[in-house]
Amino acid sequence: MHYWIGNTGHLAIISSFVTALLATYGYAQASRNTLEAPKWQRFSRIVFGIHAVSVVTVVASLYWIIYNHYYEYHYSWDNSSRSLPGYYVISSFWQDQEGSFLLWIFWLAMIGLVLIRYFNGSKAEQKMKFEAPTLAVFGLVQAFLCSMILGVVIPGLDFKIGSSPFLLLREAHPEWPVWAMKPDFIPEDGNGLNPLLQNPWMVIHPPTLFLGYALTLVPFAFAIAGLWRKEYKNWIKPALPWTGVGALILGVGIMMGAIWAYETLNFEGYWNWDPVENGIYVPWLVLVGALHTMIIYQNNKSTLRISAILVIAQFVLVLYATFMTRSGILGNASVHSFTDLGLSGQLLIYLLTFTIGSIALLVWRWKDMPSSEKEISTYSREFWIFCGATVICMAAFQVIVTTSIPVYNTLLANFGIKSNLALPADQVKHYTQFQQWFFVVIVILNGIGQFFWWGKVKREQPERVAKGKMVVEAKGISLNLGPWEVFSTPLVITLLATGILIVLMGVSNVTYIILFLTAMFSIVTNFTTIVTVLKGKWKLSGGAVAHIGVALMLIGILFSAGYSKVVSQNKSGLIIFNDKNVATKENVENQLLWLNQPQQLDKYLVTYKGKYVQARDMPGYVPRESVELIENDFHAVALKDLTHDGKTYHKKGDTLEVFPENTYYEVEYRQQDGKIFSLFPRIQINPRMGNAVSPAIRHEVKRDIYTHIMDAPMPNQERQWSETENYTVAIGDTLFLNDYVALFRGVQPVKEVEGVALGPGDAAVKADIEVFDKSGRSVTVDPVYFIKDRNVGLRAATSDELGLRVRLTQIDPKTGKFTFGVNATQRDYIVMKAIEKPHINLLWIGTGLLVVGMFLSTKRRFGESVAG
Repeated sequence: MHYWIGNTGHLAIISSFVTALLATYGYAQASRNTLEAPKWQRFSRIVFGIHAVSVVTVVASLYWIIYNHYYEYHYSWDNSSRSLPGYYVISSFWQDQEGSFLLWIFWLAMIGLVLIRYFNGSKAEQKMKFEAPTLAVFGLVQAFLCSMILGVVIPGLDFKIGSSPFLLLREAHPEWPVWAMKPDFIPEDGNGLNPLLQNPWMVIHPPTLFLGYALTLVPFAFAIAGLWRKEYKNWIKPALPWTGVGALILGVGIMMGAIWAYETLNFEGYWNWDPVENGIYVPWLVLVGALHTMIIYQNNKSTLRISAILVIAQFVLVLYATFMTRSGILGNASVHSFTDLGLSGQLLIYLLTFTIGSIALLVWRWKDMPSSEKEISTYSREFWIFCGATVICMAAFQVIVTTSIPVYNTLLANFGIKSNLALPADQVKHYTQFQQWFFVVIVILNGIGQFFWWGKVKREQPERVAKGKMVVEAKGISLNLGPWEVFSTPLVITLLATGILIVLMGVSNVTYIILFLTAMFSIVTNFTTIVTVLKGKWKLSGGAVAHIGVALMLIGILFSAGYSKVVSQNKSGLIIFNDKNVATKENVENQLLWLNQPQQLDKYLVTYKGKYVQARDMPGYVPRESVELIENDFHAVALKDLTHDGKTYHKKGDTLEVFPENTYYEVEYRQQDGKIFSLFPRIQINPRMGNAVSPAIRHEVKRDIYTHIMDAPMPNQERQWSETENYTVAIGDTLFLNDYVALFRGVQPVKEVEGVALGPGDAAVKADIEVFDKSGRSVTVDPVYFIKDRNVGLRAATSDELGLRVRLTQIDPKTGKFTFGVNATQRDYIVMKAIEKPHINLLWIGTGLLVVGMFLSTKRRFGESVAG
């Protein structure tokens, strides 16, 4: 038993909780501007440092338990196994609620240390005033989060605070009878990691996402500090760069999740409008809206109140999303949500504390907050940015209203009211029909806004305003231009480019044409501003680059979703799925493929080539029949030499490490030009968590070819064979085996029999039977009859593509007759779906540009903030 590490971790949790409370109290005292404030501030810094050390100790302890397979601990047993490679052991850390809370706590502790150094190294005395109130908010949030993993039961009250990741297995499952017989029982292996999480993206996606979650606290803490200390104007400048980096990291985390979903899940896309996806998406939208209103305030001083509202709202929405996904309130509405660990009460207190507290503080200070009396002109850059931020927040509102339906139902049920509200049956259609129009407006506004920003469009003198004219300053020359004249060039370029492209790409849907047109307008106008900025101010190009990225993402989504093409059209009329619950289109859009029997699908000749496994130390895939899997283990024995690209990785008889839960199905595509490629979609077998299907994708410049398995005989499924039928024939005779015609061509001696060591006095012969299917294609089966140590042995020949098992059971040398025992079973097959997704690379390119643009903008604003 390794009790010491669990005790160390649990003690560190208590220490982190206590030090978070002490830091909160100390920083609150330091915010009072008394003579004792500097002492309290120094004390709080030390305490927060101890808190960070405690958090790191908790993280190290839990990882040590998981990595070393200490299965006396419930968390290690429930989330990992000895078969997991090291990089997936890391993913085990955050598979359950306690680990993901701990990841969030870790990032907040690290950010808190960075903030302390940021304030301590600041040249501006104004920013130093924010350390105490800002870190007081941090400490309080950390105290709430640490309570989630505290795992303390209050005696006599039957009340538990948090769920500890260091719970022993016998404490988590005291009902197991094994404890009565063996109190020190430790399982040999753990349950393992959810197959869907065994993906490289899931090693980096959750840490990135939780870093984004943690960063949302920074602008919130600055806003609360500003309201608390009546520094109404001064919190914006230090908070602005942190808001940018939070939006950047959270956005990157969201897109990592989208890529993971695209490559791992089989819903044929990258965004399914799942409630948990929405719970991340909505705070990010509001955070982006807050970023834009804060930029306006930096230049116009007119959006202070709305900036405070949005900064508070984005953090509250993060807490709300946490409550929805971890309280069990979503039930079966989301495949991502956690089960309720009995923490829903704590989560609700956490949410209400910061929601009510921040709103109350905002209302209290509302009248004292300064507001600009200057009207924002429609010819100003601030007006267009504000419009864009408003539409972004409206898009977020639409999503959260629908996503919260399970919350409404639960709330009404607590009052004895039965609600018939339900989430949309087709969530993708429901959300898309609203969001697409929000983003039409958004990309138009970001094009106009950037043009006003860098084109320096200004309102004319009063005597000219009536004429609706504007002045465009460029290279020191002022031009008297009207709105049409200002945008005439980008509009003409947009219309010409759009007209050409929609003809070339075959876009005919009116909605799609509008989407395409507006996205192109944004690209043209923002590109114009980039050209201007690159002449000497490339560091200022972040906003334009990010907006071009958004426009490209919109075009990529438009084509990949709106013009995806089902390649696997079933035109045979065959009813593949008899289940009445399966939609008719599933029979139309899926194709049944028998093993090694090519079928023409659209412009491809497609062939299912067989099952494969993946070895851990060699590239590519290994034919399933080339290895023998060791039951309940992650090893296999090579039945032949295993090679790849001419290099031998394992000799026959070697033991190798594999991923036993993964079975890959080779689907070969032969194009009309003769080029051949293979895709390997997979099925993951996990008896505890259920089987998972993952697609295989071929990435090309203009499209992706997306293939996944809809149905197949499970690799672990025992075959059902028919009764044995015996056939006695001579060489050259014809046999009628099941639905096939077979020709017995003869026998020949062999010197080796797989799995049998033949001695000098032993003998073996192999029969040669050629079987013909209805198309005239032939397959050879060759059962073996051998005599070893005067005992007869039979080695059956099994053909998966024919569904036959043949044994040579008797040889009569007097008559020259041979007897074969034949069994039949279901032929090997797959039901697959193949889709072409055109121009999806524009989505990923746009994502990259969005990230680059936000990085450039954030880097510049951090520089400005540090400079004072």
